[in-house]
Amino acid sequence: MIDYQPLYKLLLETKADDWVSKLPQQIASAFDLSKHGTLAHWQSVIDSMPLPSTQHRLLDSDAVQIGVSSDLLEQARLELESQLKALHPWRKGPYNLFDIHIDTEWRSDWKWERLKNHISPLNHRLVLDVGCGNGYHCWRMLGAGAKMVVGIDPLLLNVLQFQLVKRLYGEAPIYVLPLGIEDLPYGLKIFDTVFSMGVLYHRRSPIDHLMELRDCLKPGGELVLETLVIDGGLGEVLLPEGRYAKMRNVWFLPSCETLISWLKRCGFLNIRLIDVTSTTVEEQRSTEWMQFHSLKDFLSVENPQLTCEGLPAPKRAIIIANVPL
Repeated sequence: MIDYQPLYKLLLETKADDWVSKLPQQIASAFDLSKHGTLAHWQSVIDSMPLPSTQHRLLDSDAVQIGVSSDLLEQARLELESQLKALHPWRKGPYNLFDIHIDTEWRSDWKWERLKNHISPLNHRLVLDVGCGNGYHCWRMLGAGAKMVVGIDPLLLNVLQFQLVKRLYGEAPIYVLPLGIEDLPYGLKIFDTVFSMGVLYHRRSPIDHLMELRDCLKPGGELVLETLVIDGGLGEVLLPEGRYAKMRNVWFLPSCETLISWLKRCGFLNIRLIDVTSTTVEEQRSTEWMQFHSLKDFLSVENPQLTCEGLPAPKRAIIIANVPL
């Protein structure tokens, strides 16, 4: 299991005593085997995994790389690949683990390329990644020099995938916790940079989510926000009547101007729109490592500029903003 003591120690140093007092119980509750029928199987996969030694670790390439093929005998490598596939589906990546290429549903490296040269340098910063999935971007943040990266994601499969990768990597100041942002204490204000990517449109109250993000940042801290948007002017928002791209839990898709106005209303300053990109079937697709339906199955057959419900196809914006000093 993951040793969380270095995390607790740093949180105490940042005066997050209230969270440290609650966090062990939060983690224990999330990993309660009686609450999740598949958790015991996933955990056994990780516990039985070999721990080959390697000197090869690379976090600043498109694929998070750990190990090379020569570090493992062929039979051990085949066993490792089988264990990795037992945690299907892999949605965020890519990863290259002992030359096993995990071709994930999302080319998450493309998103990182869009934002990495616009954010404040992460050197020596305490970073929070909200809705981090299996932690792919957390590894890229660590590779960019962060002092410690904390990811939060309530889906246990994502957390277990991260734990598997971290077992292969070894000790590092990086954690993915089985929590949602609502599980963090009010008034935290300890993080230098907070990322929220692909989360806002899943929240029933986008304003509350922006306020929660602001509440995690220390004075002068930076928010990196990525979310679905629509074309349009100030005040325009799409609220799907039913599903959006077959997803039930999509609520508010604002125009960029509207999103910027929300951030202003929530007290953010220095707001910069740095990218708007339509999602393509090359960036999000089914693979050997994610064999369920993906973006091409969610778009209109007659007009790929629309979802299968007839709504504007996914377009994503990245905005960077700061909280006041």
